[in-house]
Amino acid sequence: MESVSVIAAGDISQSVARLYRRISTQLRPDVREALERALGAERSEMARDALQSLIENDRISRTDGVPLCQDTGLAVVFARMGRRVMIEGGTLQEAVDEGVRRAVGEQPLRSSTVADPLRRDNVGDNTPAIVHLEQVEGAELELHLLAKGGGAENMSRIYMLNPSEGREGVIEAVVNTVRQGGASACPPLVIGVGIGGDFERAPALAKRAFLRDLRLRNPDRDLAELEAQILSRVNALGIGPQGFGGAATALAALVERAPCHIASLPVAVNLDCHSHRHGVVTLTGRSRPLGGGDE
Repeated sequence: MESVSVIAAGDISQSVARLYRRISTQLRPDVREALERALGAERSEMARDALQSLIENDRISRTDGVPLCQDTGLAVVFARMGRRVMIEGGTLQEAVDEGVRRAVGEQPLRSSTVADPLRRDNVGDNTPAIVHLEQVEGAELELHLLAKGGGAENMSRIYMLNPSEGREGVIEAVVNTVRQGGASACPPLVIGVGIGGDFERAPALAKRAFLRDLRLRNPDRDLAELEAQILSRVNALGIGPQGFGGAATALAALVERAPCHIASLPVAVNLDCHSHRHGVVTLTGRSRPLGGGDE
């Protein structure tokens, strides 16, 4: 008999709260390694000083349990929920929001969410989170959490290119976005690029690209080559760490793509700062026969 995996909403909230606190106070190993590699390759003294400060900032944040940045970001969740998962005690959105609320109150983390974009009244607890839900096979719930700061997010762009602009048009779109962002996006950057889909899907692809470990090469050879070309062109801009000049304007360029309309070439460029706050947690619940009681 097929069974379902029952996951308590409270367990989701607890996991999200713990994850939000961790990514706010500790660089991921792949990000720290990327900063250290950049430091090793950097020749500009001002750029080296900036990179050393970012690495030291991580050490202090990790040791003292304080946020890496005063902007603790907007909570964005990419959820992969197995079709045999059942959430007990609330919806996924409710459970995630409660976790964000706890993290903001307990850390504490800065409240960065306004309820109305025009009236600008602060919610006070960073909710609601932005939740992207994908249903997959299996009996697990995988939650990727991004804490997305306003500086880099504000410098992000979407382009609806003519298909004839092709690969070079995509590269130019990314380079122009980084050039226009300058120091405001808090380089060295991690660059997410979404190609294809439509006007709404391309930005989601760009943000989903951030879920990849920076140490892993894109399994698609063509995209791996495109990422290398983008990174080389961006770093040739010479903006450098925190805008002080140097070779490390970006740590990585990550590309995702999807089918699109024959007349379209959507390209979204989502910038993330040097902290690149991302983490993942996987939850499994208690097994229950489908249509029956607990095993």
